Amino acid sequence: MRIKTKKIKNKLGKMILFIARHDFLICLFLIFLSLVFGFFLIYRYAILEQKVKPEVSVQNFQIKMDTYQEILDIWQKQEKISNEANSKEYSNPFKPVSGLTE
Repeated sequence: MRIKTKKIKNKLGKMILFIARHDFLICLFLIFLSLVFGFFLIYRYAILEQKVKPEVSVQNFQIKMDTYQEILDIWQKQEKISNEANSKEYSNPFKPVSGLTE
């Protein structure tokens, strides 16, 4: 199958001419379309949400003590490692070393 480029160019040219001739009406149509879409969004997420209240379910919250203890141990180990890293002193790599001759 061959693609007929002359037909495509002809139709594309006609569409561009149609848009150029009716640009004001197309702008009005796009503005109207955006207003309708904006109203739909406001209705859906603001007005409709005020009318319908979601049900709030209260669930009991229970902590598994063994899992909680494991997490506390991990946090304490990480805190210990972090404190050890803070107390180390590293040498300055930009300070010239004494004793070397240039």
